[in-house]
Amino acid sequence: MPPPIPGLRLRSGVFDNSVCWQCTKRALLKPERPVPNYPARFFTKSTQPRNITPTTAAAAVLPHQRLRAGYFVSNSLLARFNGTNVAPTASTIATTAPDATDTSTLLPHRRRQAERRNAAALAGAGAGGSSATSDAPTATMAPDASSMLAAAAARHPADSLRRKLSSLLSLSKPRLTVLVVLSAMVPYALYPVPAFLSTAATATPSLSPLTLMFLTTGTALCSAAANALNMLYEPDTDAKMSRTRTRPLVRRLLTTRAAVLFAVGCGAAGTLALYWGVNPTVAFLGASNIVIYAGMYTPLKRLSAINTWVGAIVGGIPPLMGWAAAAGESATADGTWRELLFASDGSSLGGWLFASFLFAWQFPHFMPLSWGIREEYKAAGLRMLAWTNPARNSRVALRYSLVFIPICLGLCAAGVTEWSFAVTSTPVNLWLVSEAVKFWRHEGHKGSAKGLFWASVWHLPVVMMLALAQKKGMWSRVWRSVMGEPEEDELDEFYDEED
Repeated sequence: MPPPIPGLRLRSGVFDNSVCWQCTKRALLKPERPVPNYPARFFTKSTQPRNITPTTAAAAVLPHQRLRAGYFVSNSLLARFNGTNVAPTASTIATTAPDATDTSTLLPHRRRQAERRNAAALAGAGAGGSSATSDAPTATMAPDASSMLAAAAARHPADSLRRKLSSLLSLSKPRLTVLVVLSAMVPYALYPVPAFLSTAATATPSLSPLTLMFLTTGTALCSAAANALNMLYEPDTDAKMSRTRTRPLVRRLLTTRAAVLFAVGCGAAGTLALYWGVNPTVAFLGASNIVIYAGMYTPLKRLSAINTWVGAIVGGIPPLMGWAAAAGESATADGTWRELLFASDGSSLGGWLFASFLFAWQFPHFMPLSWGIREEYKAAGLRMLAWTNPARNSRVALRYSLVFIPICLGLCAAGVTEWSFAVTSTPVNLWLVSEAVKFWRHEGHKGSAKGLFWASVWHLPVVMMLALAQKKGMWSRVWRSVMGEPEEDELDEFYDEED
């Protein structure tokens, strides 16, 4: 069988050379026998010369040549599918630092992935190359909203309005503030009232959109004030942690005076909005949250691990604020804090159940989060169970993950939700418990911290949405409204008039 045609070539650029390496090997072993000169046919014309001597063949192709490194990376077609206009070579990829990668030409999802990798590399560098963060739940997460806003502010001139506004917004910790506002809105919406909207023709109590507006605005301002005071207290510890070292006060994007004025202004405006637009009880709870978070929780972080329980109280107050705001609209007596929070008929039980839910949720959420960055907490001098007592850290997360099932049953028994809520919420609660068991068994290792952290992230909104969808009597009122059937209160009034 004659050797393959050395000049045969498919298309220019498909393969590096058109000469078969076996033919070249034969030519090297037997130099007296020249390589046959076959004409190129069937395909495009070869770029190799027709008369190939053993010397030129050996120089053209090595016997054991492989596809060069980075062949597929440098392929322009694959580069377009990867979202880049010009694909980097293998040497460029190997020598480029993660934080120096240009993401401006990437597609959005590729750019987000690159940013997460850069953030993880920076976090690892900030921890001194320690392997303790290998299972961190935040290893693939971008920096927090405050850090991103501070970075955006730093790109603007020092005297620009956008720089100042972005820096002030960064002080409020926007993501945390939104979570606090939502945790107050859900109990407000779930408060048992016999009607959806108020009407002038009836005296039926209902939830007021205006009250809801004051509740959300005041709660957001109080949360912003507490977060700003928190940053004012610990810029030195923020500078030692990878996720907080770019906050505005650490980078000196704002003066201390401006931060103090912002915190005091937000706190005063938020408390007044709650007092004037909702009721004094809710205003007192909002002001108390500022004091507990900034005056108790923040200093305790340097002293004792009990700070986590104090911080959980801060998380449990906003649901109580939402419940008290709704209770104040249907109060029949003087509307004092005793009637709104400790009603004799047991109607306040729903608010305390929601407060217990948010209080308990802090532990399966924060314990795996703190475990992932425990070395940073230790270096910053913040006493968290994640590094002072890792075994207890995992036990606490498991212990509090078990209370969600009885809390959901209590919401059904208190008449806040239908009994179907107990059935639909059980799988979500059991999922959280199973992740907490893994976290306790492995003490955060083998990805158990990441699993529990993300389970807690999804657990809270899913349970809240299930509760909203199964509010007590909601669908029966919708049915009567659609079908034109009278309400039970209207029927009672009709029978009273007949008698």
